[in-house]
Amino acid sequence: MWWNSLYLDAAVKHLREQGIPVTDEMCARLSPIQYDHIGVLGRYAFSRADVAGGLRPFHDAAPESA
Repeated sequence: MWWNSLYLDAAVKHLREQGIPVTDEMCARLSPIQYDHIGVLGRYAFSRADVAGGLRPFHDAAPESA
């Protein structure tokens, strides 16, 4: 969830830098646990990921078909 939180934050900043209106109301509905690959049951051991090299780049959205 921590990793997803990092990317959600980075994605919001990226969209805002692109001039796309991302409001605080929209962000209030974001959650890092809404993804299928996150299992919330069980026991887990966590180590903090090294992000010193930066995050992976975002995928460019495919152009819309006319």
